Amino acid sequence: MFAALNLSCVRDERTLFSGLSFTIEPGEIVQIAGHNGAGKTSLLRILAGLASPDEGEVTWQGQNTRRQRELFHQQLLFLGHQPGIKSVLTAYENLAFYYDVSNGDAAQAIYQALEQVGLLGYEDVAVAQLSAGQQRRVALARLWLSDALLWILDEPLTAIDKDGVAALMALFEHHALRGGMLLLTTHQDLPGITREVRKIRLTSAELA
Repeated sequence: MFAALNLSCVRDERTLFSGLSFTIEPGEIVQIAGHNGAGKTSLLRILAGLASPDEGEVTWQGQNTRRQRELFHQQLLFLGHQPGIKSVLTAYENLAFYYDVSNGDAAQAIYQALEQVGLLGYEDVAVAQLSAGQQRRVALARLWLSDALLWILDEPLTAIDKDGVAALMALFEHHALRGGMLLLTTHQDLPGITREVRKIRLTSAELA
């Protein structure tokens, strides 16, 4: 189980949220909603261990994530606003580096992931030569290669076309079906998701 316990976040002397608590169980999809500036990205960075809350803690399997950072990050896939890929490498090389670290080399899986995000044929193009949307899709292709139980995704549907969104929705459902946990922010609905999506809304220093 993944849990946020009494989290508070202050930025520029403004309280974005306080007393925020929730849990995510295996098989759950949770959407964080709220207007721009409500603290969605700040919350996701805290949950992923990239920033510290002003109060409260984040736990994984009942233990503070900062006390078991390596174990927690082995079970986490975080995709933020920045794609987190190396511009000097090709699309294929970026995914091969990620896949080697987590699972070992598997060319077929990498090509299948690129196909899922509509980048088959661009595998040997340096990321620096791709558009911002294509770079985003290279980052998203990691989802098809990931065995992490917890996915934390910041606006994963940005710059994705209708077919790409449909592929992502199918992947999200598959991830939840196999016991994975998904926490994401998006300004869009999640079309085609048949399982319940629990929505948590951030509104000026409180969770509603």
